[in-house]
Amino acid sequence: MIITKIVGLTGGIATGKSTVSSLLKDWGAEVIDADLVARAVVEPGQLAWQEIRRSFGDEFFQEDGTINRAKLGALVFKDKDALAKLNKITHPKIAERIKEAIIYWQGVDHQPPLLVVDAPLLIETNLQVLVEEVWLVTCNEKEQIRRLMARNNLSHTDALARIKAQMPLEEKKKYADQVIDNSGSIEETQRQVASLWEKTLHWSGNFNV
Repeated sequence: MIITKIVGLTGGIATGKSTVSSLLKDWGAEVIDADLVARAVVEPGQLAWQEIRRSFGDEFFQEDGTINRAKLGALVFKDKDALAKLNKITHPKIAERIKEAIIYWQGVDHQPPLLVVDAPLLIETNLQVLVEEVWLVTCNEKEQIRRLMARNNLSHTDALARIKAQMPLEEKKKYADQVIDNSGSIEETQRQVASLWEKTLHWSGNFNV
């Protein structure tokens, strides 16, 4: 088995990207999770961790040395300059780790049929240059707000503010090779993803959720 395609999977907050990622993984894809990579590069002692501590100060760290994610997140959500500073530290290191992971999976004897780079900021951080296709998971804004309110226990106003802080889905569509509409049921989403799998790999299987 050889890798036939390297896909970048992205979407907006609460659109259901994780659902699609889980389906692909269940069917045999290897998933490089950018969120996990982002956590790894800021573990205590890592270069990014050191730079964040120098740039933001000890007040943004827990007693055990780990980053106080809630406090730092609250800062960068309100302060664009702080966000830009944090991104400048972390994004290049995240991209490098993802490149290393792609090279690794391209070199193993038993390669997965599909390699997926699961990254919410795939387009914003220009990671799409590392993949052959971009798959975008979308849903209508009403459903997106409902899911985000339920998932994060947010008010309608706060949920909408978080959505508006991101790149609009309509803008992301300009970069997408495939769009998966996750506004409906899991079965409807599964059918769309199964169709993409078959089209991409020319292989039909038993697609169970």
